[in-house]
Amino acid sequence: MEAAKVAAVVARVVGDIGLAEDLAQDAFVQALEQWPRDGIPDKPGAWLTQTARRRAVDRIRRDVNLARKLQQVGHMEELRVAELAEGDFDAALEDIDDDVLGLIFAACHPALTAQARISLTLRMIGGLTTREIARAFLTTETTIGQRISRAKRTLSQDGVTVEVPSGAELAPRLASVLEVVYLIFNEGYAATSGRDWVRGDLMEEAIRLGRVLAALAPREAEVHGLLALMEIQASRTRARIGRDGEPVLLLDQDRTTWDWALIRHALAALDRALDLAGSPGADGAPPPGPGPYLLQAAIAACHARARTPEDTDWGQMVGLYEQLATLRPSPVIDLNRAVALSYASGPEAALAVVDGLVAAGGLADYHLLPSVRGDLLLRVGREDEARAEFARAADMAQNEAERALLQRRASGQD
Repeated sequence: MEAAKVAAVVARVVGDIGLAEDLAQDAFVQALEQWPRDGIPDKPGAWLTQTARRRAVDRIRRDVNLARKLQQVGHMEELRVAELAEGDFDAALEDIDDDVLGLIFAACHPALTAQARISLTLRMIGGLTTREIARAFLTTETTIGQRISRAKRTLSQDGVTVEVPSGAELAPRLASVLEVVYLIFNEGYAATSGRDWVRGDLMEEAIRLGRVLAALAPREAEVHGLLALMEIQASRTRARIGRDGEPVLLLDQDRTTWDWALIRHALAALDRALDLAGSPGADGAPPPGPGPYLLQAAIAACHARARTPEDTDWGQMVGLYEQLATLRPSPVIDLNRAVALSYASGPEAALAVVDGLVAAGGLADYHLLPSVRGDLLLRVGREDEARAEFARAADMAQNEAERALLQRRASGQD
């Protein structure tokens, strides 16, 4: 629970994320040695942070040419605070939240690949071991370990510091952070490969990270929008998996099994995001307006507010998808809009949109394109063509549970 805070504070001192994690781990080892003998301190988090910080100072002092090293690190004030007596340490803890937020921004730095950002975030912020990360992403510990080591080395070589960006740099850096959290969530929500369609551990970790961000950056509309989106999607987990582990499509789900308490929490986060998006900035800047995560959360809320599929406001959903497509043009968004359009205006109108996407070729390797087309063809009575589309989608799907569902639809069993 304290690992991210300890590593963040130490990283502020030494200016190196990899070294900071090593020193933080040293502090935990010291705790394992001392606490059974001396007892757990009244404030274990403060003890760990102070111990790790002192180790950082000792490490710097052992280096040749102390003055040059201190100038390079550039954090004289942090060193002064590190030497405070235990009784004065509480005041020094007030800025730890900023340090943790800075560590999140560093772990999600755009200089790293998406895979590296995900692995480093899960390791340093989530506290997962390399074994846990490897198991979640169906790869080896060696691969994850190398990925994390390379990421730390890149950040060190590029001089990336543990700090919260400001000004014009904030928006793209925040977008990178939110992208990482949502990628983690999506891999849990609909696994791209393997036997299981849903991986609850990844979904839970992404939501936890989203809540941490919402607490650390309470004035950012997109942070609350992403949290609302993930919580709404996660609220349907029990209904998305059948008795034998098979996927259950949204309109076929038993909505009484949705987590309505989580939905209420998500809708409150969405309201908060909408308020922030419509409010002027602190310097009198115009309201930022809804961002892509807020709009996706609003789309998900159209489903969450409907107690039956027939109660869904499909027209509102089409309008939200049009806003999203204007903000972030994508053939995947156009495909999703076509699904909503099929219920708002009929499958024929949607089929024309999907046929246009097929002709454009931008989603040639995306298995959900023939899947959606198959569903539309089925609804207009073109059953043989629909089954052929489901078969094509099954051949393209990498997840075993999803492939089995599409094969059943191709054979007319579902």
